[in-house]
Amino acid sequence: MHILMLTQLFQPEPNHLKGLSFARELQRRGHAVEVLTGFPNYPGGRLYPGYRIRWCVRETIDGVPVVRVPVYPSHNQSGLQRSLCYGSFALSAGLWGVRCVRRPDVVHVYQGPATLAWPAMVLRRRLGVPYVLDVQDLWPDSVTASGMFRLPGGGRLLNRWCRETYRKAARIVVLSEGYKSLLLERGVPPEKIDVVYNWCDEPSVSVPADAPGDAPFPTAGRFNVVFAGNMGTVQALPSVVAAARLVENTCPQVQFVFVGDGVQRQRLQESALAAGLRNVRFVPRQPARAMGRLFGLADALLIHLKDGPLTRVGIPQKTQAYMAAGRPIIVAVRGDTAELVRRARAGVACEPENPEALAHAVHTMAAMPPAERQALADNGRRFYRAELSFDVGVNRMVGVFDRALQGKA
Repeated sequence: MHILMLTQLFQPEPNHLKGLSFARELQRRGHAVEVLTGFPNYPGGRLYPGYRIRWCVRETIDGVPVVRVPVYPSHNQSGLQRSLCYGSFALSAGLWGVRCVRRPDVVHVYQGPATLAWPAMVLRRRLGVPYVLDVQDLWPDSVTASGMFRLPGGGRLLNRWCRETYRKAARIVVLSEGYKSLLLERGVPPEKIDVVYNWCDEPSVSVPADAPGDAPFPTAGRFNVVFAGNMGTVQALPSVVAAARLVENTCPQVQFVFVGDGVQRQRLQESALAAGLRNVRFVPRQPARAMGRLFGLADALLIHLKDGPLTRVGIPQKTQAYMAAGRPIIVAVRGDTAELVRRARAGVACEPENPEALAHAVHTMAAMPPAERQALADNGRRFYRAELSFDVGVNRMVGVFDRALQGKA
């Protein structure tokens, strides 16, 4: 079949799950693939070197044909500018981007912004092409919760738009059972929804045999609890620093290591410094190729999110990465993430935003015999390969595309 991948972000932009590797695998399996996207500007909001905005540009990346159409580049905290970014791409893709691509059999809409469905709806109306809505971010919930969209009545308007995109989609893919439950509450028929768990960038999280070498933080005699990723408000990491303070005297071999960057990083460092904590380390953001080695230095990997309706139904991609890396997990999240770790028997769970509960979970993990921790790690790796891996995910997505075409027939 001929699959059009409709996405706001694509390589060379980073952090795109169903991007180039997904497209190449579909091609390897005999499908024709074309990508309709914008000009690369994420995450800084500036065009990448070598690109300038034009009406329609074609290029080929590793054998994958890519069509780029104009976008207003912005990824700052301004709600107006972010709306212009999302709206401009949807408009240009719907008005003339769909004229620049070959007629597809099915459209895959990789939905962060809900506006992205509009070009697919244009193709559906003009040519009868079915589209698969891949819901990675729940709208209007995410934008109203962030406070970035403050237009009076805007939440109701977005809600009506989202329901229309669901109604016209041939199939809807969601990343968790919690997402499915919410869509069912919004009137989406259950037979239209497929749960396809996200995978991770498997090569980058593969732990090399010589992982203990060249450590970016002291490891001798330490039990390293590693948090890797964005340090933003939704991660609620002040609770982790508070837990480190509780653990410092009762379990002195434990060391909390924060790897990455984010708006809360400086505040976290200042808090740890003010408390005189000697069991907290901060490591700058690492390139993807270094993450496997870093995970290999961890005795436990930490997932921590503030409690809320969206965090209870979402599954952060570090969950899959931690399982694939084969390390025991401490999960301080309510809902689907904790349930996935429990199903995998890959770690221990505790209440989020509760330093005492986290400290207890760390004590529990550190007191386990090494063989018991290794069993958790092995369980997670096996579960990832059986249920969450790239090959499993691609198989399921191809099945979704087939069902979308059968529904059209």
